[in-house]
Amino acid sequence: MRRDLTAKYDLRVPRYTSYPTAPHFHPGIGPDQYGKWLSQLDPATELSLYLHIAYCAEMCWFCGCHTKITRKYAPVATYLEALLAEVELVAKHLPAKMAARHVHFGGGSPTILTPEDFVRTVETLRQHFILKPDAEIAVELDPRTADETYVQAMASVGVTRASIGVQDFDPKVQEAINRIQPYDVTANVIEWLRRHGVPEINLDLVYGLPYQTVDGLLDTIDKAHGFKPRRIALFGYAHVPWMKKHQRLIPEAALPDTDTRWDQYELGTKRLEDLGYVKIGLDHFAAPDDPLAIALSEKRLHRNFQGYTTDSADVLVGLGASGIGSLPQGYVANVGETHHYLDAIRAGRLATSRGVAMDADDHLRRDLIMSLMCDLELDVDAVCARHNADPAQFDHDLTKLAPMMEDGLARLNGRHIVMTDDGRTLVRAAAAIFDKYLKKGEQRHSKAV
Repeated sequence: MRRDLTAKYDLRVPRYTSYPTAPHFHPGIGPDQYGKWLSQLDPATELSLYLHIAYCAEMCWFCGCHTKITRKYAPVATYLEALLAEVELVAKHLPAKMAARHVHFGGGSPTILTPEDFVRTVETLRQHFILKPDAEIAVELDPRTADETYVQAMASVGVTRASIGVQDFDPKVQEAINRIQPYDVTANVIEWLRRHGVPEINLDLVYGLPYQTVDGLLDTIDKAHGFKPRRIALFGYAHVPWMKKHQRLIPEAALPDTDTRWDQYELGTKRLEDLGYVKIGLDHFAAPDDPLAIALSEKRLHRNFQGYTTDSADVLVGLGASGIGSLPQGYVANVGETHHYLDAIRAGRLATSRGVAMDADDHLRRDLIMSLMCDLELDVDAVCARHNADPAQFDHDLTKLAPMMEDGLARLNGRHIVMTDDGRTLVRAAAAIFDKYLKKGEQRHSKAV
């Protein structure tokens, strides 16, 4: 991309893993409302389950997740009991024992659980939900805390996908983000996963880290490719120290400047494509025959709080402290503070602390935004037709694309938007024209790239 455009468009805009986005959730949606929404679901609706394990053994300074640090297992065990109680509590609010096709363990670090407790958690899910025979069960895996016994436990309960955090293999970068993870540690975990039959492996890489160079990032990509993962994610580090205070430990002077960060993104993307991966949206890459790449080609790609996905479930049940759920009626979020989460569950009530009810306009705008985010093009007329809405209401919004069109980042034919190759990196900025809640220049969001 032309360097005169990087500063112009590298704005602070949402990642659009939801719409309305999480900063616009409010405390008017609480446990009673969430319980009512759960009870109103069609029993035939398939669910997606997300379990947030809110503990890590060590804080990675680049982390943007909700997590607590502990070297003792007692707090983890206490938290897990509450999490399993929440599973039962949510199930009691549902109109029937409902089916789930996707299960995702995130964190924090799910691998902080003992193997026995991980198995018990999956067994509890099977007691209260119908896990489909072809259900995807995915686990975010920290190679520093997962031993072979843990991998065996994962395989024994049907885990189908492991998402491994790598970030960068350069020891200097690892030291600067407080995540010391030698190459051999990652290699051992991947060998165990394949030995014990966990079929799908993702690797997560990050650009924009302190002391990271273009050559260093390309070396990390080559090493990652050597493991033959089916998917690789290349995320941009979101430096938001006003929200995540531990990020203040990262030396800001060591962060790549805007031009270097763009070089990392563009050259990293090119390297992954040259290695045979299909680019999915902003930051995901998949083998051509991977379901994610196939969904992209067939315009069946979806986006949720875990990023780009083939998960088409209408209901995402978020479990654990800070867990976020999505239902046809709106979004719900659990309280983030672990002690408040424990108090709520122990009292026998849902831990919902905020959310947002969605009206017809929200559903329409979400469809517009997600279509553009996933397909990198958008037929406004077609989306409006699905919602029985007048597309002319967006004509003024579409005029906001004029600068991107003039700069060769987007094309507009009638009400049909197409992001160009240069413009795809800035699709978040284009999607933002449909966001009625976004205030210009909001500092709560990360930069577009």
